[in-house]
Amino acid sequence: MNRLVMIVALAATYFVFAMLLNSVAPVILQSMLTFGVDKVATSTLDACKDLPIAITSLCAAAYLPRLGYRRSMILGLSFVSLACMAMPLVPGFLTTRLMFVAVGVGFALIKVSVYSSIGLLSPEPHRHASLTSLLEGLFMLGVLSTSWVFSMFINRAAPGDPVWLHVYWLLAGIAAAAALLVAFARLDESGAHATQPASESPLRGMLGLLRHPEVLVFLAAAFLYVLIEQQVQTWLPTFNREELKLPVTLSVQLASLYSGALACGRLSASIALRRIYWRNLLVGCLVAAAGVLVLSVRASAAGATDWASLPFAAYLPALLGLCLAPIYPTICSTMLSSLPLDRHAAMTGLIVVFSALGGTSGSFITGRIFAATDGRTAFALGLVPMALLVGALFWFDRSLHSHRKLAAQAAPAR
Repeated sequence: MNRLVMIVALAATYFVFAMLLNSVAPVILQSMLTFGVDKVATSTLDACKDLPIAITSLCAAAYLPRLGYRRSMILGLSFVSLACMAMPLVPGFLTTRLMFVAVGVGFALIKVSVYSSIGLLSPEPHRHASLTSLLEGLFMLGVLSTSWVFSMFINRAAPGDPVWLHVYWLLAGIAAAAALLVAFARLDESGAHATQPASESPLRGMLGLLRHPEVLVFLAAAFLYVLIEQQVQTWLPTFNREELKLPVTLSVQLASLYSGALACGRLSASIALRRIYWRNLLVGCLVAAAGVLVLSVRASAAGATDWASLPFAAYLPALLGLCLAPIYPTICSTMLSSLPLDRHAAMTGLIVVFSALGGTSGSFITGRIFAATDGRTAFALGLVPMALLVGALFWFDRSLHSHRKLAAQAAPAR
């Protein structure tokens, strides 16, 4: 196994799916302009990708170790490459929905494979956390590039022009190239099978994790975090256009700073975690995020037409990403590091399911509130899941301590 080559392959794969998954935000805006659909209809796009992610990951987490993580990544990348090519060939909102369904199915294969491979490449807790933060940071760089790439294909004179659909030729090519890179990489997957009982049903083993209190609390925290992140990320371009009164292209580009802030926060999280206890760091980040959110919903940028004329207040919604960044990779790494390697695929499957449900809930609820009231009210209500997440983090930390204490007491008996 060549560790460096495999890490590059994982990073390339994650980068591609970052672009595809998080194209929902600009696609929502462009679908309203090109296909004439309303906010209620476009709010279903997150569900089109997230529900297939949740359903597929249940089977993927249980049986992917048998198929193989490398084969699963190649399969997922090839599938979405074909789906991307359908967008410019058969343009329409139905095709858009089906494309995101394909992306959801593919990502379920990718996410379980990537997170399970991290444990094989870096079994030590500190190296596991470092590699997880690195890949999640690169994921957000992919998200950041998505907004800029999409804005390059939008016709500024006529934003509704379907010429923006040609971006999917580029995305299809990148996915195919990533599949080739994974095909040439090598990964020793024997550790994923070393301690798995032959008589145990893979699906039953995954659902058996739900008996543990620390797992339940962790999944609640993951659900709440993704709800918050997707609430902002999916609707930020529309918030910029309708609430800050910015041009369409600038709205999409400015929203990309949110992804850039997430990338910077995650890439630097491993450094901060060396000096600060993870729970204290994450709670502090949430308190800061709540303060930024309050200021964001009061921001105004009326009259701004380009980057030079943007007031500082217009950047506040994007800066939320810097505060939220360390939470997801840190809690995922903390949970996975407490489990044996043969349980990583099962745990990742549960992570994907609850993350997908959180993403769908955040986008759907925000879209409904946005349509019924306004964007400022929809974003301000994000304070509620933030408060719940603070409580979940304290509970998760306490549950892990109890789990470790029980494991230590049982060790001499074995």
